Amino acid sequence: MPERRGASHHRDRVVEALKDEVGSILEGELADKRIGLCYVTEVVLNPGGKSARIYVCVDGDEQEAQQTMEGLGAARAYIRNEVRDRLGKRHVPELSFHLDRSEEYGGRIEQLLNRVEKRARKSRVE
Repeated sequence: MPERRGASHHRDRVVEALKDEVGSILEGELADKRIGLCYVTEVVLNPGGKSARIYVCVDGDEQEAQQTMEGLGAARAYIRNEVRDRLGKRHVPELSFHLDRSEEYGGRIEQLLNRVEKRARKSRVE
């Protein structure tokens, strides 16, 4: 059964609101020293709207990323309550934070494409 058009627009608005509010909280309202410089790249809301995955990109090395994810896990309830207060909603999805590695994957794909291109040029010259 197709989803109603109004419901899909509501979902999009909820996702954007979550992304904006969580992003502003991550910018400087958390006092945990484990949380480094990070930003929200994507929010995926489950079909029922009961939970949301928040993908975060962390600037720094792997150890700093791991510490930041631990800090965000510890601050998850605080962030959810802040979002509830700011949006003025009764129900806010359960939040789970995940490390976004799309930039790393993109760099690796770019590297592989460059290799293929060099091989293609090399075989054309021969």
